[in-house]
Amino acid sequence: MNVRRAFLLFAAFALHLTLRAADFDLVVRGGRVVDGSGKPAIEADVAVRRGRIVAVGKVAGKGDTEINARGLVVAPGFIDVHTHAEEVDEQPRAENFVRMGVTTLVLGNCGSSRLDLGKYFTELSRTNVSVNIASLIGHGTVRSQVMGGSFRRPPTADELMRMKALVEQAMRDGALGISTGLIYLPGTFATVEELVALTKVVGVHGGIYVSHLRSEGEKVFEAVNEAARIGREAGVPVQLSHIKVSGRANWGKAEELLSHVQRLREGGVVITHDQYLYTASSTSLSQLIPDAAREGGGDAFRKRLAGPEQKAAILVQMRERLIKNGYTNCAHVMIAACKSDRALDGLSLPEAAKLRRKSDTLDGQLELVLEIEALGGAGAVFHGMREEDLRVFLADPRTMFASDSGVRRFGEGVPHPRGYGNNARVLARYVREFKLLTLEEAVRRMTALPGATFQLKDRGQIKEGFAADLVVFDSEKVRENSTFEKPHAYATGFRHVFVNGVEVVREDAHTGVRSGEVLRRAPR
Repeated sequence: MNVRRAFLLFAAFALHLTLRAADFDLVVRGGRVVDGSGKPAIEADVAVRRGRIVAVGKVAGKGDTEINARGLVVAPGFIDVHTHAEEVDEQPRAENFVRMGVTTLVLGNCGSSRLDLGKYFTELSRTNVSVNIASLIGHGTVRSQVMGGSFRRPPTADELMRMKALVEQAMRDGALGISTGLIYLPGTFATVEELVALTKVVGVHGGIYVSHLRSEGEKVFEAVNEAARIGREAGVPVQLSHIKVSGRANWGKAEELLSHVQRLREGGVVITHDQYLYTASSTSLSQLIPDAAREGGGDAFRKRLAGPEQKAAILVQMRERLIKNGYTNCAHVMIAACKSDRALDGLSLPEAAKLRRKSDTLDGQLELVLEIEALGGAGAVFHGMREEDLRVFLADPRTMFASDSGVRRFGEGVPHPRGYGNNARVLARYVREFKLLTLEEAVRRMTALPGATFQLKDRGQIKEGFAADLVVFDSEKVRENSTFEKPHAYATGFRHVFVNGVEVVREDAHTGVRSGEVLRRAPR
């Protein structure tokens, strides 16, 4: 072979190497990798191919896309295990979540879910959403379907059999477990025996029992005991939703409650919990009304209000419960979204009563609550916790961080700010500002811990073989911008968010891409 021919062959080979496909789809280079395990951060590259992490360390090959992450944190995408995002099919960008680094949502909490999860999952797969979606099956949804209303009675043998069949089907369709909302209708009327029977179905499939407890205030210890009993008798792990001690009369009991939970663990029950990082909750305004008054649904409730004696008795119960919890009025309650009068959105109950009824007395406030419920109800924010208790739960290594939020419609109502800022608040307030958690531990609570607890296979760590859900953020600049007064504001400081290896957020803006997947529980 002459020199010229050899040179031409060498040149052709070199050109081939230049033109060949890159080694990886994506390489995130030189970032401070916090892998989700809780171990100290390391400086490393992360390489991705076909939606999976294929290398972590010093990566020599090239990527079709190269991200310079020097000076930035690279973490697994955050997993929010407590959401009410069933409307994600209508708002598939899920912008309030992905723009604070959340890449996976667990739906179906507090006893409320889609009934036919198989059908819903198929629809979501066709819709294509920006985040990964998993779901629990809601006990309240199942009970309503079978029993036809909010009835204060146990199911008949036939009804229980039908309820078990619905739970069985949901588990076969990929549900992660069952959830209860025991302060909500119809869950509030369920007995322990009913819940154990249904949760045993979940146990056969290796699922989890997740509960909004029957009480988060005066009877929270009894409520935790109930959840533990259900887990023990059904043979499943237990997740306590948005753990708290609510109501002024109960402030200061957080450490005692955690000690109580630890004793239950030592007795053989696997228990974990989640919390949002705010001292206000958000739920229906109807929680100020006794359960019995709302039994049977809206028509039955309105009929009771039409009877002066019944209405007066309801008001007495409402007043007594309020005072028992340490309040003299409802100034701690803010209306978030009133179906019958949007002019009340953002007002405290005394302010709303003065506007609507020309009286801000306690009686006027409670009368307004009944009026609003009779006209279709309202969402509300309840400022019922204290920061010191929140920090006690924050310190426990089994506490995950979850928003308890739905997909927000930007500008609609005056919702709780947690739906826009919860994960950013963890990083900005409790890691950077107060230094109550290390960055590595905070990330673990939002990634590997929820991933393992809810059995989300190959999610929650930066590890070879795991799904490439990645968040790249500036730990010095990440912040929540949503407030109680002005909640509609996205978090900032998130340079890149990848869902299954595809960039969904770039420089604090949604790219319009929808690369999420439906995550079904793996068959046992």
